Amino acid sequence: MSAFEQSIRSFMTEASSASPTPGGGSVAALAASLGASMGAMVASLSQGVKYKEVEPDMVDVEKRMREAIRQSEALLEADMRSFERYMSALKLPKETAGQQEARREAMEHEARQATEVPLRLMRLCRDALRELGRIAETANKNVISDLGIGAILLESAAHSALLTVEMNVAGMNEAAVKQAYQQEANRVMAEIAGMKNEVIERVRRRMGL
Repeated sequence: MSAFEQSIRSFMTEASSASPTPGGGSVAALAASLGASMGAMVASLSQGVKYKEVEPDMVDVEKRMREAIRQSEALLEADMRSFERYMSALKLPKETAGQQEARREAMEHEARQATEVPLRLMRLCRDALRELGRIAETANKNVISDLGIGAILLESAAHSALLTVEMNVAGMNEAAVKQAYQQEANRVMAEIAGMKNEVIERVRRRMGL
């Protein structure tokens, strides 16, 4: 059974246990899926006769949010697998110089793979936030606060993923690779922060605040 197929209670029980997985990366993916769920709900409730002029956008955004949920599930599972592979590399023998070099290379490789997962989650959150921005002015006003909640969750998921990126980057040896990962993560996070602030501003304005 995948983590997404568990009950909320069982997932929380595992996340709060001494087991390292599911950990922060998986929880970030879950938060992203919840944020996308709010976007899908708002888009779904902004369709019909009353929203005839904007319904094509709402249908498209709902579809994209459901795809984001699917991708979040895949990234949740990928995060756990990448951690397990890194731990396997960490346990490789290191008695001889050859073994030490093989272990170092394996750890470097798995650290890069483990960094790609949260980076992909950050990109997913950015793209999802862009879609929320598309409908912030025209979505059903009765559920506009839920759109804002979705934006906040997506930014929180991305911030959490950023910490995972930084943790993995810190363990890498190649300076150029470390810099490239950090720069991309910082750039994506800056885009996300701007998008979230814009969505929240529009949400609050439509709420009369």
